[in-house]
Amino acid sequence: MFYMPSYYPLSSIQRCSPYYRSASEQATYKSLEEALTLIEQAVSGEREDELFYDYLISMAPTRQEKEIIISIRDDERKHNRMFRMIYEAFTGRAIQSPTEVQFQKPESFIEGVEKALMGELKAVERYRNIRAGLPNRYYRDMVFEILTDELKHASKYNFIMNLELKRKLNNISN
Repeated sequence: MFYMPSYYPLSSIQRCSPYYRSASEQATYKSLEEALTLIEQAVSGEREDELFYDYLISMAPTRQEKEIIISIRDDERKHNRMFRMIYEAFTGRAIQSPTEVQFQKPESFIEGVEKALMGELKAVERYRNIRAGLPNRYYRDMVFEILTDELKHASKYNFIMNLELKRKLNNISN
């Protein structure tokens, strides 16, 4: 028979505290060390990502596409701040960014969009593992926000690819 423990409401301090962990939140299937390593990896590529997004923005054929990619870039900046905060909260150290970064331009705008789309989907997989290794809900919820943004970004890149397809179809029919 399934046993359901009785419910004890949390105090407002416990609900808001990033350091409070209930018994059910203590066990995770990934370790905090794994999560912190993945956060370091996610943040270490931030300058390359910045250059990549700037390239896509400069190559976007319409104002609408530029605005979409600008919104994605701005979300990515927010994600980096959030990941840095999480990392520092658990380690007491800031993540150092590499000083010299090489950036390889894609062959075309649409190739860049394809690369960005696949990057967003790979990020979702990595960030699930980060979320699973964090020991409390406060930080897991932050990563959940990042995860849902990444899924939103993938949808936006699909939208841009559909705009490109629509332009090509219009060119063929004209």
